Formats: sequence, structure tokens, C-alpha cells
Amino acid sequence: MTGGLRTSELATAAGVNTQTLRYYEKRGLLAEPVRTPGGHRLYPAEAVSLLGVIKAAQRLGFTLDEVAELLDTARRRHPTGALKERTVAKLDEINTKIEHLATIRTALTTVIDAGCDSLTHCTCADCPLPFVEIATSRPDDLDGTPSGPLTVRRHP
Repeated sequence: MTGGLRTSELATAAGVNTQTLRYYEKRGLLAEPVRTPGGHRLYPAEAVSLLGVIKAAQRLGFTLDEVAELLDTARRRHPTGALKERTVAKLDEINTKIEHLATIRTALTTVIDAGCDSLTHCTCADCPLPFVEIATSRPDDLDGTPSGPLTVRRHP
């Protein structure tokens, strides 16, 4: 069929499923396509590239809401610096996640090195992850420092 791609053709070309196309339409990421006299959707060939851009932005950590805002800005063809602002904010978010993951990695390595054998009755000399203490502590006993969720402030 000429003049566009049917739903299944677009989904295959873009590497997504047909439900994704309908969801993106509903969210406003993908324009509602024209319909054939028989009611089949016909998407323009450019929709393949647009879907590629959406998926690439998601791989970079952008949410669909963020992608929608960026696409809306781009559709107005009026440079606003929004992409740079969003990218800088996303990079900060990713760096924070990396810091937290590094803390978790260190804690897990410490558990392995200490030979911990139980979450509730560990027999290692100085268990590095006092789960029982954390679970029974009052919320104000937990230290909210950015060093990670596993830090506990001990009161004398």
C-alpha cells in the first residue's frame, strides 16, 4: 500500500510493538495517523525516525514526559535551550544514581569479604550491614546523608 506505513509495518521498522504505537499516540508523542477508507492507520515514513529518536532519548534516561516536552519544543522550531537544560539535569541525576550505586557496590563487596551468612543472625564478627538494627531503629536514627541508604548513626 502506498502513501504510508500500516501499524504493523511501522512497528516492525521501528522495533516496537503495535501497542507502543497506540500508547505514543495517546500520549501525544506520535501524531494520530490518517486512515484508509477501510479504517487502517497509515503513518508517514518520518514516523520511523521519530520513534527512533524517542527510543534513543529513553535509553539516555529521559522519561516519556520529558521526551514529550522536548518534542513539543522541537515542533515549535523555536530554540529555547530546553534540550541543554534537560540534558544537564539528566546528567546530574545520572551522576547521583552512580554515586548511590557505588555505595551499594562497596557495601555488597564488604558483605562478601566479611563472609556474612544471614540477614538476621549473621555470625561474622562485625557485620557490616546491621539489618536488624536498621529495621528496629526509629526513623530519626537513620542518617540521611548522601553516602547511601545503608548508613546508620549510632547513639552512645
